[in-house]
Amino acid sequence: MRRVEHVMGFPVSLRVDDEQVPGAAVDGVFSWLREVDERFSPFKPDSEVSRLDRGEIGLGEVSADLAEVLGLCEEYRIATGGAFDVRLPGRGLDPCAVVKGWSVQRAAELLKAAGVRRFCLNAGGDVVAAGGPWRVGVRHPEQADKLCTVLEITDGAVATSALYERGAHILDGRTGRPATGLLSVTVVANSLTEADSTATAAFAMGAEGIAWASSRPGCEVFAVDAERRVVRTEGLPVAVAVTA
Repeated sequence: MRRVEHVMGFPVSLRVDDEQVPGAAVDGVFSWLREVDERFSPFKPDSEVSRLDRGEIGLGEVSADLAEVLGLCEEYRIATGGAFDVRLPGRGLDPCAVVKGWSVQRAAELLKAAGVRRFCLNAGGDVVAAGGPWRVGVRHPEQADKLCTVLEITDGAVATSALYERGAHILDGRTGRPATGLLSVTVVANSLTEADSTATAAFAMGAEGIAWASSRPGCEVFAVDAERRVVRTEGLPVAVAVTA
């Protein structure tokens, strides 16, 4: 079974290879992601995030889900010395860098709770998969038709932060300027919450973000710096080439 929908501003594709596919669970995945978009988008004036940013509700009044997301945002802000910051001066509250991975990981957990064993959920190029092996390509940061490497994931997640989709959209919270020093950074972790947030935070840190991300427990890293040098951690699950 395969299904694709456009949610939260990017395509979300789900492939389930189980013989019996629970349709209600699949529907639940996309329903949950649409709910997240309505509740947490900083671009929707009636969202919970927008209402909090305008002061219409206080921190003590937010939902448990938003409190969890904001707690994660603060953890990464502290861990990066302020490079990762969802409250930049002159900008509204924007927790999207955490919301995406967190919400898609929650969607994957909905599938697992429904008994789905083998699936691949791809949200705008970030992937959470189960029951593999699954092969996940890492796009070349400067040549859209080429891959830097191919990873093999059994149960886990892969996320990449780079310039190629949205340009210099990731800011270094320490300076307020676009992050420099990296062309792309890919993180493999047990959950997409960790993989996506760590990749974004590392990119915001610049070149020093590679070592920081590599030191995170359970994280493996593939990065291309501004000098086109490739760095990868020893445990990166690179797929073995298939020979005829």
